[in-house]
Amino acid sequence: MATEVDLRDKVAIVTGGASGIGRATALALAGAGAEVVVADLDARGADEVAALVGGHAVVCDVSDMEADRAMVQFAVDRCGGVDIAFLNAGVMTGCGVGEDFDLALYRRANGANLDGVVFGTHAVLPALKARGGGAIVATASLAGLTAVPFDPLYAANKHAVVGLARSLGPVLQADNITYNALCPAFAESRIIDPIRDMLSSTRVTLIPAEEVADAVLRILAGGGTGEAWFVQPAREPGPFRFRNVPGPGAAARADAPPGS
Repeated sequence: MATEVDLRDKVAIVTGGASGIGRATALALAGAGAEVVVADLDARGADEVAALVGGHAVVCDVSDMEADRAMVQFAVDRCGGVDIAFLNAGVMTGCGVGEDFDLALYRRANGANLDGVVFGTHAVLPALKARGGGAIVATASLAGLTAVPFDPLYAANKHAVVGLARSLGPVLQADNITYNALCPAFAESRIIDPIRDMLSSTRVTLIPAEEVADAVLRILAGGGTGEAWFVQPAREPGPFRFRNVPGPGAAARADAPPGS
């Protein structure tokens, strides 16, 4: 059953909205009543999804700061403001850090997976504050919660997104803005195309993009902030419970100066 949340009179931006999780989330947001701006490098795909949801399409390279600003300005000009940003665009890395390291591939992945989230956040915050608050959901990955030996650079990007969400969540509460990370396992999307055969041979269960989109609605409905929501096959999604980092040992505390 789809999560029920009333998003009437809300405006949502979805990056990477032309396919996969972005497309499914654009449909889910529109189904909940939101006016959706579909942003993607794939102009034709963005147009097709925008037509399906009765929304708007804008071409955006999220790794370009000015393109992110233009995307947000487009939403403000066309829709009157922004209430929700789903910063979802991303790519696999395609190289490691050893002999197979490729600077261009590294820059491309970092630009989409991390810069795209940071730049998108920076660009959309003024628009959210102008509306009196809102919500940002950034797509990380289960790779942001665990080790990924076959693509460590991708894991590094996604760990960074999780850290950003956990750190910014409390900071933005004063502005009535929630900030959370979405951490799905392998889901049906274009990003898995390079490893689809490997996943099939290891009998990995792919999550339908619609189930990941529903988790986005759950995050919005829940109202929490600074959380990293896992999405796994045949399991209820929810916030990952991080253990606290160890504090200083007793000896260190004993050596602390009085009043510290």
